Amino acid sequence: MNIFEAVQIFRFHILQYGGDKLQLKLRIPAKNLSQTRDFVIRCNNPQNADLPKYYSKKEKKPFPIPIVELRRAARARLKNRKGQPKRPVPPPKTGLVVKSLVPLAYKVLNARVLLINNLKKLIKVVPVNACKWCNEIHVGPVGHPFKSCKGQGSSLRRGIHAWTNAVVEDILVPIEAYHLYDRLGKRIPHEERFSIPRIPALVELCVQAGVDLPEFPTKRRRKRVIRIGKNEFVDADESELPDPEPDAPETPLLTEIPTESLVPPSNAEETALLVEETLQAWEEMRQGAKRLMRMYPVRVCGYCPEVHVGPSGHKAQNCGAHKHQQRNGQHGWQSAVLDDLIPPRYVWHVPDVNEPMLHRELRNFYGQAPAVVEICVQGGAAIPELYKPTMRLDVGIPTNVKEAEMVV
Repeated sequence: MNIFEAVQIFRFHILQYGGDKLQLKLRIPAKNLSQTRDFVIRCNNPQNADLPKYYSKKEKKPFPIPIVELRRAARARLKNRKGQPKRPVPPPKTGLVVKSLVPLAYKVLNARVLLINNLKKLIKVVPVNACKWCNEIHVGPVGHPFKSCKGQGSSLRRGIHAWTNAVVEDILVPIEAYHLYDRLGKRIPHEERFSIPRIPALVELCVQAGVDLPEFPTKRRRKRVIRIGKNEFVDADESELPDPEPDAPETPLLTEIPTESLVPPSNAEETALLVEETLQAWEEMRQGAKRLMRMYPVRVCGYCPEVHVGPSGHKAQNCGAHKHQQRNGQHGWQSAVLDDLIPPRYVWHVPDVNEPMLHRELRNFYGQAPAVVEICVQGGAAIPELYKPTMRLDVGIPTNVKEAEMVV
């Protein structure tokens, strides 16, 4: 075996076990001993990436950007803007709607409705199981055998799940938020927490971004507000403006179809088309919501999953997380990330659909994927590149326990 064959073997092992910063340097002596050549093998393909870190209910979520970096960036902005004219305030902070994002808001809302309708059809073809006592789900004809249940009576069952049929709410976690008539108005006090309607947080984000829903009216301004102080403003006089002309018809909104009226796919071809459409709707919804969140701020509690769409969180004292008595039930608001608004709900990836039964002893060899992606993959869709690192597709799964114990 020459040196170049050895390099190829090392390259294969690096690509097999993954890593985005793996390097291998071989020093090969040349004919002239005073000279050496370095062969560097790099693997820039992210493989076998870890899942998002699980945080206990007793600890606070970390800030998306550390406070130290935020303060450093603020000082740098003040230093760069010294002596320069003041920049105009962007439209959301002045009460106006960003017109360029209105079509995107309609697209995100339609993608959400299409995703819900398609999942109602797919769960009749691709079986999905949910535990009766905890929030864990599994995609497959039978539930996984892992003893990870932490629900009621789990100690008596030794952590074994009690599986039953899942519904769409188990796959897409319903995250609700208060609907704001005026997103720049005063914060919701604790006494009015029951008089204000709550709607899905993603729908509220789309409404604030420009979607008009008759059942959820919202205030639309045509002039910028006049700032008096940091938290005080008055509305500009719009009486001189002409009557608003009817806008051009926006993208028609889809409606959720009742479960009784849904017709599941009858053959493999219809299923394949349905899963591809579902994956596309999933990506459109997440990517569109991510763009909207950059312009329209979303807050999340650092102790519980409460979400508020608006510049500042509400004052309702309904946080029941760890040590909420010390905070008098008040939420610890911070900037939200996409997974706070649309939780992906990771499930175990079944490597072979023909043999869906997972083995308890080989748990460390299995990967995970979002529930929507796993349903579409088992329905026949191609695996998206974005989710391949967490699914561990390049990991060889042993055939028995004895072979797994030999793996170093």
